[in-house]
Amino acid sequence: MRKFFGTDGIRGRVGEYPMSADFFLRLGWAVGRVLVPGGGGNVIIGKDTRSSGYMFESALEAGFSAAGVSVQLLGPLPTPAIAYLTRSTDASAGVVISASHNPFYDNGIKFFSADGKKLADETEAAIEQQISMSFETVESANLGYAERMEDAADRYVEFCKASLADGDSISGIKAVLDCANGAAYSIGPRVLRELGAELYAVAVQPDGLNINHNCGSTHLEMIKNELQQHSGAIGIALDGDADRVLMIDENGHVVDGDELLFIIARARQSRNSLVGPVVGTVMTNLGIENAFKEAGLTFARAPVGDRNVLAKLDELGGQLGGEASGHIICLDRTTTGDGLIAAIQVLAEMKARGCRLVDLCSDLHKYPQRLVNVQVRELFQPDSSPDLEKEIAAAEAELSNSGRVVLRASGTESLIRVMVEGKDEKQVVKLAERLAEAVRRTAESRSRATG
Repeated sequence: MRKFFGTDGIRGRVGEYPMSADFFLRLGWAVGRVLVPGGGGNVIIGKDTRSSGYMFESALEAGFSAAGVSVQLLGPLPTPAIAYLTRSTDASAGVVISASHNPFYDNGIKFFSADGKKLADETEAAIEQQISMSFETVESANLGYAERMEDAADRYVEFCKASLADGDSISGIKAVLDCANGAAYSIGPRVLRELGAELYAVAVQPDGLNINHNCGSTHLEMIKNELQQHSGAIGIALDGDADRVLMIDENGHVVDGDELLFIIARARQSRNSLVGPVVGTVMTNLGIENAFKEAGLTFARAPVGDRNVLAKLDELGGQLGGEASGHIICLDRTTTGDGLIAAIQVLAEMKARGCRLVDLCSDLHKYPQRLVNVQVRELFQPDSSPDLEKEIAAAEAELSNSGRVVLRASGTESLIRVMVEGKDEKQVVKLAERLAEAVRRTAESRSRATG
């Protein structure tokens, strides 16, 4: 078991351990020792727009320097931009200071290896072990230095634009882009406008505290209201670090990551450029899985988390994967989830077929799905409770073969997530609430047992 790393790096409330400046100092030193043994290499550091990013950036810089590792500071940039720049500049590693879709008072950190991919579990475990070691600073002549990469944004803009296949275009497509007052506030509008989209941008005035606040992919009310002012436009909503995207069609309906993944996969299929199976997660809607089968596409499931999707793609030799939350991985374009690049692929398919976004979703019929997040004091694995296992089995028996039940512990928050889906919406809601109550009883029982 790892002590600090969750499903997507380290995340928590700013000022509460381990989201503290002293921990980040040691973390930078430990990462330098593990990823650049002997020192001498360099890492790049990017961040989103949270005010706490300055503090953590400085602490990391000091830690890396003490380990003899130089840093290049990129400033606010999307998470996938750091992945791209890590490999394109031959950096030893990439660092992102961000808590993704969380509010400003949280922050986090995630790392990319030299090939622009998330770190392996074994590497994260080695870093945690190094953190506990005695802090040693290299000789003064070997300290790392710091500089800014002035053209980082320009490089990533060109990379995003190059994700359009030869002959494709998004010119003239009318869209509203919500940047969540986050890392893509400047780059997002620039990329789409330079590609010719008729773009209206919102949530592009970050102040350090308003990231994800009533905006972005987790709060769609702002973009829906804005779309009412722009007839015929579609909506594109990024999260705080722009590694995920949701879209809104011309009728105001949300097009989630499951549906976007299907659209991109069908586009690749029609051009005979789809390689390997498409990978979703245990949370992918059963109706979407059925749509893949009807389209003649092989579909596989992975545990929740984009790194698990990526691992499954590597295992099966696939190139497309994603989650309902909007993490879409196009390995034929990049190495990690990228909200802007995923959106560009969908816009290009709209343009190529001369159709609306709602038309691209016409073959999709999702099952009713209910997701309940149960707050708990201490996380536990649902399959560790015999009583809870019985409740799950009873719910599955009621659904028979017409639905699914998934309970899992969140990797980023103190939540047990309960998901039920099936053909009968009333039954789905009833079972989800029943299971959520069972989780609450189990959590309370565990709390009493531990005092």
